[in-house]
Amino acid sequence: MSNFVKLERVDLRYGGSNGVLALNGTDIEIKRGEFAAVVGPSGWGKSSLMKLVTGLTPPTAGKITVAGETVVGPLKCVGMAFQNPTLLPWRKLLSNVMLPLEIVQPHRRRLPHHRQEYVEKAKGLLKMVSLDGFEERHPWELSGGMQQRANLCRALIHEPDLLMLDEPFGALDAFTREELWGVLDSLSARERK
Repeated sequence: MSNFVKLERVDLRYGGSNGVLALNGTDIEIKRGEFAAVVGPSGWGKSSLMKLVTGLTPPTAGKITVAGETVVGPLKCVGMAFQNPTLLPWRKLLSNVMLPLEIVQPHRRRLPHHRQEYVEKAKGLLKMVSLDGFEERHPWELSGGMQQRANLCRALIHEPDLLMLDEPFGALDAFTREELWGVLDSLSARERK
């Protein structure tokens, strides 16, 4: 099995040549279907690594490839969930979850003609994380844990080839955290069939 994500001698420096060195000579290889975790103290480059792999930030040096292609900008094959839910406050929950479908091809092209199919898919994800019945609520009407569960649904809606999670369950209680890991595990098992 070949590598799906590969970093070769990757450096990232913020603020120019005299700025803060976030990553130095980083080498990582991850195969398709593998789970990988990066663990370390706050401020040691974990979030920076995620931004590099997803194409949100270019490396200062080195090479990053995902699915055999060099990363030169934001990737459409990635779903991301950050430490804090990044839901848009003016959009209702269902609309927030469906946001990637308005951006990522081929879903963007299909959405106008297959809206109901996508709505049902989004509702199914919300039900998996116990948010059915909240589709028409705004994020500010939900608890932090509920927002984070919706954030996970939004990361999964377009069936990404690569799911990047930046401590999305850190602020959740142990029961909810365990429940969401179970959701991810069952979705992963479904994809492997």
